[in-house]
Order: sequence, then C-alpha cells, then structure tokens
Amino acid sequence: MSVTVIVGSQWGDEGKGKIVDLLSENADIVARYQGGANAGHTIVHGTTKYILHLIPSGILNPVSQCVIGNGVVIDPVALMEEIQMLEGMGVSITGRLHISHRAHLIMPYHKMLDQAREKQAGSIGTTGRGIGPAYIDKASRRGIRIVDLLDRDVMAEKLRANLEETNQVLKALYGEVPLDIDSIIDEYQLFDTRIDPYITDTTALLNNAIKQGKTILAEGAQGALLDMDHGTYPFVTSSNPTSGGACTGLGIPPTSITSVLGVVKAYSTRVGNGPFPTELSDATGDLIRDEGHEVGTTTGRDRRCGWLDIPALRYSIMVNGISEIALTKLDVLGVLDELRICTAYLLDGKSLKHFPADPRTLERVECAYITLRGWNSSIEGIASFAELPEEARAYIVKVEELLETSVTWVSTSPSRADTFRRS
Repeated sequence: MSVTVIVGSQWGDEGKGKIVDLLSENADIVARYQGGANAGHTIVHGTTKYILHLIPSGILNPVSQCVIGNGVVIDPVALMEEIQMLEGMGVSITGRLHISHRAHLIMPYHKMLDQAREKQAGSIGTTGRGIGPAYIDKASRRGIRIVDLLDRDVMAEKLRANLEETNQVLKALYGEVPLDIDSIIDEYQLFDTRIDPYITDTTALLNNAIKQGKTILAEGAQGALLDMDHGTYPFVTSSNPTSGGACTGLGIPPTSITSVLGVVKAYSTRVGNGPFPTELSDATGDLIRDEGHEVGTTTGRDRRCGWLDIPALRYSIMVNGISEIALTKLDVLGVLDELRICTAYLLDGKSLKHFPADPRTLERVECAYITLRGWNSSIEGIASFAELPEEARAYIVKVEELLETSVTWVSTSPSRADTFRRS
C-alpha cells in the first residue's frame, strides 16, 4: 500500500498535472482533494494537449480509477464540458470516474457574486468561477451538496433560503437581476441525471483501496503558498492545497500517507495580486515569461515571473512534510547566461528566521541572492542527469543543498516523455 500526496510547492502552476499523469502509470487510483475549476492542469502527450480543471490528471492512464473527493467544489457546467472534451478526444471515462456525494456544488449565484466582488476595489485576483463563495456557503453550513440533488424538495428548500438573501445582495449591492429558483432546480436536476453514474461514496472506496494495498496518488490543485491557512493570506485560494488537505478532502487518515512529493518550478511564478519577493519586473522576467509560456491555463492572465525562492520553499517543505521534489521547467532557464537563487530574506538589514505571516512584511523583504552560471542551451529531450550540461547539474545540486531535500524527478520540456527520474 502506498498513498503519495502530490502538492504544488509554490504559488501554483508548477506542472503538477504532468507529474501526476506520469506517476499514474503505476497508480491504481488518482484522487483530487480540493479546489474547483479554478485549477488548470496541462498535460502534453506527443502533439496532443489536454487541459483539465476538475477531473484528476490520471484520467489519461486507462487503468487508473479517478476520484473527485468531497473537498472539491464542483461546477456542473465545467464538469460536463470536461467529460465531453475528454470523450471527444477518445479518453474513456465510463466506469473510471467517481465523484463524492459529499462534494459541494457551485451554484449560478456563486459565480455572479465572485465576479461582482472582483470588480470592487481591493480585489485579490480570483478566477471569478464561484469557488470562494461556494466555500463560504460550505463553512456557513448552507452549502448544497451532490447528495441534495436526490431530493427535489430538500434542494428547493435550501435554494429558497439561500436565494432570499443572495438575491437581495445581488440586486442592492451589484445591480444584478435576481435569479429564479425553479429554473435553477430544473437545471441541476438535469445535471443529476447526467452524473448519476459517477456518484460514489468515495471515502469508502478510498479506504477500502488502502486496506487492499492499492497505490493511490492524492492530487492537489493550486500551491502551498496559496493555502487558506498557511499561504500568503488574504492573497490565497479558498481551500487547503497543502498535504493536510488530502486527509480532509478525501476522508483518508493521516496514518495512510506514505510520502509527499513536492512539485517545484525551477523559477517562481504567481498569478494575481499578492507579495512576490523575487519578482522580476524587467526584461529578464519578460524573457522567462515568454520562454516558459507563462499564461494562466484557467485565467488567460500573464503570470508574474521571478527567481527561485528558497525561503518560501523551505517553509513549504516544512508545512507539507515534503520528502522529495519533482523539478519542472528546467528547460526554460536555458535562455539565460546567468541564474540567481534567493537564499534568504532580509528585513531592515536583518535576516529573517521564518517565513512571514504578514503579507505587508513579505512585501518589504529584500532578497539575498547567489549567482550561478547558466548553460545557455536547449536541454529538451535529455533523458538522464548525466546528459545535462554541467551548469544545469550544478543548479539542481545547489537546489538540493539549499532545501536539504532530494530532487528525484526532472522535467526538461512540456511533454510527459521529457521527464526522467534520477537514479
């Protein structure tokens, strides 16, 4: 039995989808444990690109079962579009996708509230897909779960109570037209008939699989530094992408987790607002963005780019219990003659011992850097550590030394084929 949690170690967009897809070749089950359609995992097989938002990245392995856990908030429209997209590309879904009956639903008013609030001053740069408002309703104990679809009267009662307040807010604060309860019920009842074959008690399914000695990958979305509790609050997502979220988001015990793999991009990126100590607002940042195609899969927004941030990664390793690292997008750095790595934060001339909890403090820190030689060449398709240029090997070794954690996987292009395990 093995349960490996795969987490993004930075601010998301580290390439988790590719790593999960690759490791799913030896996995019985791949289970997504939090977030919603605000995530975007891109997987490249040959010349074919798959973009997934809700369905686990193991779906491309025909023998893996895929689970959407109770910690995920589900947008019915996005889910059905994704299922249809995959089936249209020849990917088998039937009998392989299992959706928790405890998962909460994103309702039309969640999206309206999210988008309206993002237009207000002081926005944090959300995707506007209703994720935050859905989690707010969940925490307020007024959320609507998939299990509620089974009884029209129960769903109508919950919707009526929610819409009475929500319609007032939409009209008074944002000037939106009130929503009609009956049309929403009809829409979601139709959705229920379409997803009924996938609805499962996924908690029981996963715990039975653990007892049977199965191999499970728990897939997180976003990144640890966007975690609701441990990230750069309030510039965070609405859930817990950290490894602890796998237990609550799937209903599996902490004692079942055997390892945590942290996916680390060879440099840093961030989408939306929030502190970013190593950000490069210059030609080098633009070059990294262009070479790395750093545009949000979900939002279409340009990602902010910067040097690798060791203090942030040390914090992430500590919080997640990361035991090994998959280093992605190393190839992007091949366009640079010189590379820098932030090794410490300085505040008012003094070195900080801990990652700041206050975003205003994080915005004020100065970075202490070391400089390494770049390799200034393409490494695409290289299949072993020994074949890498000396400077690329030195970069990996330095990252290991600074983080005191082994880099066991290295990615040298977007293609799943261009990823190797260090022996």
